[in-house]
Amino acid sequence: MSGSGLPDFVSSHGFILFCLSKSGRLTMGELSQKINRDKSTATVLVKKLEKAELVKIEKDDSDSRKRWISLTEKGRAYNETTHSLSNELLDCAYRDFSEAEKENLLYLLEKLHANLENTSK
Repeated sequence: MSGSGLPDFVSSHGFILFCLSKSGRLTMGELSQKINRDKSTATVLVKKLEKAELVKIEKDDSDSRKRWISLTEKGRAYNETTHSLSNELLDCAYRDFSEAEKENLLYLLEKLHANLENTSK
């Protein structure tokens, strides 16, 4: 990512940006639930994105304890760039795969995931 002029973030940062691109804006509580992190961890992650000017944090007009998180213009541009890079990576990874092979791979990965989920319970 840094080779593309994009800052290095952990996957949770990217997931936050993705969630905001789908939802428009979220409260810190909603966002922490979506990314499966506690509120204090989500706050630290969002603050880093705010410092990079990718998100903005606004107080709720009716409840001063509530904060709304949304993408900035720079955040929307970042998402478009990472989406393009992701598509290029997928195109490269799936080169010479037939549709049947892609479907079989997905089936096998889902089966593997289910096995690992059942093991941890």
